[in-house]
Amino acid sequence: MAAAKKAVLGPLVGAVDQGTSSTRFLVFNSKTAELLSHHQVEIKQEFPREGWVEQDPKEILQSVYECIEKTCEKLGQLNIDISNIKAIGVSNQRETTVVWDKLTGEPLYNAVAAPVSPGPSVPVAVVPSGASVPAAGTSSVWLDLRTQSTVENLYKRIPGNNNFVKSKTGLPLSTYFSAVKLRWLLDNVRKVQKAVEENRALFGTIDSWLIWSLTGGVNGGVHCTDVTNASRTMLFNIHSLEWDKELCDFFGIPMEILPNVRSSSEIYGLMCLGDQSAALVGQMCFQDGQAKNTYGTGCFLLCNTGHKCVFSEHGLLTTVAYKLGRDKPVYYALEGSVAIAGAVIRWLRDNLGIIKSSEEIEKLAKEVGTSYGCYFVPAFSGLYAPYWEPSARGIICGLTQFTNKCHIAFAALEAVCFQTREILDAMNRDCGIPLSHLQVDGGMTSNKILMQLQADILYIPVVKPSMPETTALGAAMAAGAAEGVGVWSLEPEDLSAVTMERFEPQINAEESEIRYSTWKKAVMKSMGWVTTQSPESGSMGRSTGSLGFPESCGQTEAECGVAHLYPSCLRG
Repeated sequence: MAAAKKAVLGPLVGAVDQGTSSTRFLVFNSKTAELLSHHQVEIKQEFPREGWVEQDPKEILQSVYECIEKTCEKLGQLNIDISNIKAIGVSNQRETTVVWDKLTGEPLYNAVAAPVSPGPSVPVAVVPSGASVPAAGTSSVWLDLRTQSTVENLYKRIPGNNNFVKSKTGLPLSTYFSAVKLRWLLDNVRKVQKAVEENRALFGTIDSWLIWSLTGGVNGGVHCTDVTNASRTMLFNIHSLEWDKELCDFFGIPMEILPNVRSSSEIYGLMCLGDQSAALVGQMCFQDGQAKNTYGTGCFLLCNTGHKCVFSEHGLLTTVAYKLGRDKPVYYALEGSVAIAGAVIRWLRDNLGIIKSSEEIEKLAKEVGTSYGCYFVPAFSGLYAPYWEPSARGIICGLTQFTNKCHIAFAALEAVCFQTREILDAMNRDCGIPLSHLQVDGGMTSNKILMQLQADILYIPVVKPSMPETTALGAAMAAGAAEGVGVWSLEPEDLSAVTMERFEPQINAEESEIRYSTWKKAVMKSMGWVTTQSPESGSMGRSTGSLGFPESCGQTEAECGVAHLYPSCLRG
């Protein structure tokens, strides 16, 4: 019997989406943006000491190979010809740090993560048809706190009247970003020190490790990153779009170990785009003032500010949104990150055991339809945007004898929405034009209770695409649009119409404000819990908490000169 004829669907584009706890590979039809097939593999985290979170770079790489292989098998079963995959985009977590040996291809230490718990950050990898097509993924080991004392020591060296780190990078000095993790590795891991001395070491965020490995590794692998990932290292000047010698000297990082920086959409063997930037593209937020919120392990709200670098006065980060081609202009964004979103659901499941699966929380919340005055502030490792308050810790307050697990489940979902409201308020103040609606994506958006709560608490409509894989879609779009691939047009008239589900506010504005003001009161009560310095130093002193921010410099904003870095100074 003759073999079945392979279906011809036109150019296909693949995307690797590596998240906090898993890697996925997805394949899209470039003409319709239809998701044809995908596969997912879970990734382990390692906790060698309290406050340390790591992942095995080789396991991450292997998970990418497995996802690609299994997805291609599924496409074969659907009678789809995999030779039509013309490019691959990769989305990955931005700040997680890897150092490896360029002669052996072996990691010199585990991947050290950013100190939040995210929905990853992403690179976009572009591979021309016929090239080797393995892809990339990343570990979001965000909750790692080992670099607290490193941050405090560096902070003391910033001149009070010249905060050049913030002005060049758009970022506060924090354990969150790659430079301090790399500094820790250079100070504490002999294998890394020796490899640097012998000119064998290469540094990169997860995208760089994967791209280098997947484009040949020791046999000519491409050592590169894209502007979005580079902009999260704290070594990259977001104005000149280059590694900055003054920053590298400040952190003590040899520039020869850094990857080459590319745009977010070009053929370079493979290339990259940070995951939240990929979601911005996937949501088609190409216009100044458009914004999206991704709900994953954490929440990431990005607002496109166009070609203008907007510096926040309200605790947000300035970052590179994307650069869709070698000769194309760069676009910037304001970003607010919520450390704990989906992670709070996992905490209820794994630590408290009040749910057996993540999906069960929607059922529990629906049973009661209210938190009954219970408020949950999941500041497990401090508060991030817009507070940047390291002394905070998680609290559940407003408990009564009547409170049960359903109310706590409801309060956990509300916490995600309240944190998003705080960032949106800060963004509205920075941009001056309030958003009329919020575009959303990510795994948690399948929870209809959460989406309705979000609309109620923001008191604006929440708009969700029927196809929620916008991070992977954005990575695929950037890959397919690359010069030399050209199978995906990003011109507005050519973009496929996306079916949207819309959630309108169902409570009155007064009730929304009352609930929000009560949440703010709970947030205030979560602050001030941590009063000792980093555990690794063992000494008592002024608080740095898990973000590595000094609690206050004791000066007013005018006196301090670094108030944007340390919002606590605003209270001075």
